[in-house]
Amino acid sequence: MSLNVKLGVSTWLWTSPFNTETISLFPKIKSMGYDLIELPVEDPSIIDTKVVKQALADNGLDVVICGAFGTSRDLTNEDPSFHKTCFDYIEASFEICNALDAGFLAGPMYSAVGKARLVSREQKKIEWNRAVTNLYKVCEMAHSRGLKIALEPLNRFETDLVNNAEDVTRLVKDINHPAAKIMLDGFHMNIEEPDIEAAILLAGSDLIHVQVSENYRGTPGTGQTRWDAYYRALSAINYEGAVSIESFTPDIKELAGAVCIWKPLVPSQDGFASEGIQFLRDWAQGVDTESIPKNHYQLKSKH
Repeated sequence: MSLNVKLGVSTWLWTSPFNTETISLFPKIKSMGYDLIELPVEDPSIIDTKVVKQALADNGLDVVICGAFGTSRDLTNEDPSFHKTCFDYIEASFEICNALDAGFLAGPMYSAVGKARLVSREQKKIEWNRAVTNLYKVCEMAHSRGLKIALEPLNRFETDLVNNAEDVTRLVKDINHPAAKIMLDGFHMNIEEPDIEAAILLAGSDLIHVQVSENYRGTPGTGQTRWDAYYRALSAINYEGAVSIESFTPDIKELAGAVCIWKPLVPSQDGFASEGIQFLRDWAQGVDTESIPKNHYQLKSKH
């Protein structure tokens, strides 16, 4: 039995920020065999959606839109001006979603990435409630546009608010809005989840996007990830969304610093993408990837 999923890759693997000129990557990504491109919106003002939409159509690629939530985009900050900045950014990102026919905006939009502190239980409750209140407003914004949001847990080094599937399912329950859904990222899951299969089952039908890389952010199939657990769980919940590679290039210093990639993970980013989809294609078709040598896909892609 095969998984009925689309395979994608984030442009963060090659560059940052995404802008209109980044469409030059689309033909290469399509030629590698990807169905979908994951487009991270850092600055909406540098994206011409008409040009991007035509490039997607020309290359036969679907799209997923992900948000970037830096210090100024913090729905849990005590200063409401930060909330307005975040709402404005999310609204602009929703416009991009609609223009490119993407059904949701994904990302850790409950708080600023990097806001990781030991705070009192009382303070945590205050910030949790701010996130719930503000994300309900975001869901109303999304719903009015026919969209959803996919909330992403991050590991403990990147946030202190939502770290795992249990946290994010509770957040979705507390928001209590039909537009509130879940995204899971394998890198963060490999740090925070004692049982990846159980985590995916817990997210269940609310799971609408999945990002993957290896436990060290490297090429799928080369590390310690339990791909069999992903396969069983996604099959069990009849997941039919995208499975998209998200990793980063060390060549963009600001991006590399944000995700703590201090050296190249692979000889080339193109190799990462081409080898990654070879592995994911076999995995999605039900091949027993646990029995395949770790270097199989690297060797295969060089011939």
